Amino acid sequence: QVQLQESGPGLVKPSQTLSLTCTVSGGSITANYYYWSWIRQPPGKGLEWMGAITYSGSRYYYPPLKSRASISRDTSKNQFTLQLSSVTPEDTAVYYCARAPRLIAAVTTKSDFDSWGQGTQVIVSS
Repeated sequence: QVQLQESGPGLVKPSQTLSLTCTVSGGSITANYYYWSWIRQPPGKGLEWMGAITYSGSRYYYPPLKSRASISRDTSKNQFTLQLSSVTPEDTAVYYCARAPRLIAAVTTKSDFDSWGQGTQVIVSS
């Protein structure tokens, strides 16, 4: 069974770049035909899909975040990474990585994805 684990700093200063890594075990990030996503949940709000990288390395982004977000992968470590630049306090959220068998650009329910990390809290504050 595939397992995902997020890692990264819990506190980031405004205007800095947030960098999070998702380490995958029990399955390869290059396995057909999975999409590996980053999703966040700000306090008191719903789940927001941020972007995804596919088994073949293609990338998709939520349009409002496209100018600030970048997703990459390291297949040798079976990891994929989110970088979010120019963060503001509005980027404070619990950040999740997740896997789905298709592109899901709007999260209506967690069951849309078949595997989730436990989530990591990120606070943007000076």
